[in-house]
Amino acid sequence: MKKLFTITWLVLFCPLPLALGAIRIAGSDYELSLSAAGPRTVRLSLAPLDSQGNPRPPSPSTVLEPIQIVQPRIMRDLPAETTIDVGELRVNLKSSPLTISVRRASGALVQELAIDPTDGSITFHTDAPVFGLGEGQQQFDRRGTRYNMVNGQTAPFLATHGATIPVPFLIGADGWAMFLHSPWGQFDLREGHGKFTPQAQGLRTEPFQIFVMALDDPADALADFVRLTGHPVMPPKWLMGYIQSHRTLADTKEPLQIAQTFREKKLPCDALIYLGTGYCPAGWNTGHGSLEFNPKTFDHPADTINALHDLGFKIVLHVNHAPRNLFGNSIAEKSDSPIHISNYWATHRADFALGVDAWWPDDGDELPIESRLARIRCYYEGPLQDRPNQRPWSLDRNGYAGMSRYGGWIWSGDVQSRWATLAAHVPVGINASLSVTPFWGTDIGGFVPTRELTGELYARWFQFATFNPLFRSHGRTWHLRLPWGWNTGDPGPIESRPDPDPNELHNAQIEPICKKYLELRYQLLPYNYTLVREACDTGLPPMRAMWLHYPKDAEATKLGDQYLWGRDLLIAPVVERDAKTRRVYLPTGTWYDWWTGEKLAGGRWIDRPVDLAIMPIYARAGAIIPLDPVRQFTGQQVNEPTTLSIYPGADGSFTLYNDDGNSMGYQTSSDAKTTWITARWDDAIKKLTIEPDARMKPWPGGTRTFAVRIAGSAATKRIDFRGERVETKM
Repeated sequence: MKKLFTITWLVLFCPLPLALGAIRIAGSDYELSLSAAGPRTVRLSLAPLDSQGNPRPPSPSTVLEPIQIVQPRIMRDLPAETTIDVGELRVNLKSSPLTISVRRASGALVQELAIDPTDGSITFHTDAPVFGLGEGQQQFDRRGTRYNMVNGQTAPFLATHGATIPVPFLIGADGWAMFLHSPWGQFDLREGHGKFTPQAQGLRTEPFQIFVMALDDPADALADFVRLTGHPVMPPKWLMGYIQSHRTLADTKEPLQIAQTFREKKLPCDALIYLGTGYCPAGWNTGHGSLEFNPKTFDHPADTINALHDLGFKIVLHVNHAPRNLFGNSIAEKSDSPIHISNYWATHRADFALGVDAWWPDDGDELPIESRLARIRCYYEGPLQDRPNQRPWSLDRNGYAGMSRYGGWIWSGDVQSRWATLAAHVPVGINASLSVTPFWGTDIGGFVPTRELTGELYARWFQFATFNPLFRSHGRTWHLRLPWGWNTGDPGPIESRPDPDPNELHNAQIEPICKKYLELRYQLLPYNYTLVREACDTGLPPMRAMWLHYPKDAEATKLGDQYLWGRDLLIAPVVERDAKTRRVYLPTGTWYDWWTGEKLAGGRWIDRPVDLAIMPIYARAGAIIPLDPVRQFTGQQVNEPTTLSIYPGADGSFTLYNDDGNSMGYQTSSDAKTTWITARWDDAIKKLTIEPDARMKPWPGGTRTFAVRIAGSAATKRIDFRGERVETKM
């Protein structure tokens, strides 16, 4: 059996004595431990020694999943140079100054860390674009900027880039990734290299814990990241639909009136969010931190919730003022403390019993990482305790790596309604998806109105959000966040100045555009739901940097203003006022304009004409895109089949995932309601094959009917799939 750790011939058999030196950093002796945290991941631990000569242990981590440490190599004294094999990688150590080079077996450098003995700062290579580092601040390639790694809604970036959720996970486009689990510190990527400077207190009291990953494929970065910090859990399927947020409610009738208007206008919507009183004069509850329904807005909450459920809506309630030191490793733990998550959840239980479907934990900028994760865990394990077979979900303003294993999604915070904000949010969303959670979103239109909040800005933001995991509208002057709100003359309660431009309040163009993109979102339900399952299994987000699938294309790698939605769709948001064209880069291959069907050669820039109703979307040749009939909510039954739209010009495949959309059965490999169906396109002979994927258990019975068409053609072929391979020529 091959050992994970061997020492090279130079160290074992060199006949000359090698001088050994103690590892000293900032005046303290340290112990170095090297271990494999996977075949392509090296775990480096540098622990300060206490007065008794013992290494200081790491603090208990709520971030990392349990990691098996295989045959660690522990050293306190180093020769001038030595090399150690760790998993499939090779680590070269130099003692003066301490330099740790992680290399492939071939000798190719992955990353090199040089540790300053005076302050423990670490320099590393940044020779190609660097992504990640969480949500917020300068985007897209992180090089050229210093990051103070301060959490929360802080100036000067809040207005345009949103809240900052710093995560010390970096990905290099030249084939490496690195997660600095501890200590906390700052990053400076301005000098042609990277530098991490730990906080002085952490330097003295806790070990450096650094994970360095070698990437054979860009997707490896996400696979290793979720392996270390936890795989995301499946959301309920209704999260694939549109969510409408409310602020000040006029009276007890308004919640039902707005819900009925959605249905009357045939504007698809799945969930309604209600803000709490305090941030608005009349929300669902009686004030900040309250879990008591406000009789001025919900006089009979159970009846109102039942009526909204009957219309096909889910109900999400806003909550804030969580205890700063909320704690707990499990909802099942027993504690007398009111700030333990088991007891904190108990305060929600009466509301939850009325039929509340999910929660919106707001605020919490000041919460330490452990409390942020504890709160998110509270809103996952608490609901599961009360409804054991229903998937929980929470929308959080604050989080950290690992939050998605507790069903926590994030949005970008209280940003301003500006064109610069919309433009900044494209790369913000991509980097957040790479390094916080694959499930990200924003307040459509921006939270704080400015004079730039017009129907045009709202429509462009709505189009962009159609291709965010979280598709949700929220903000002040909240009637303008309703799809029909731009043609009513009523912006809703004015909560901040300036007032909306009166000329913008009778804009009949906006509602049809919103409807067009709402219907597109719901048509893409089978595609999007499959992307979410892929995110849970692999860490790959639905919203993907171009680099993830085109790492050898230098032009695609550096782009943060367009992105891929899954593997097969390219999204180019329009982020400029009065735009008449959108410049788009098409990577190598053949692409199809989603709206016109025009076939285009890739590997070049194009200028795509746009009007207000068009956001450029392109499908890759070889793509098989499943499209459903339009629903008014994801749980609505439809009679028409799923259409498989084939984009010819290359071979391709798509594995369609489905389950019951709500239960925890997806976690069980034997669940009869979970199906995986693979469609393969052979372009040379124009043949489509549909067959069960290896992950699918015996077919549950019945028939799944597909309508198959070549993109751009109205003609379809009907295929009845009964769990066995079927083929058709097109």
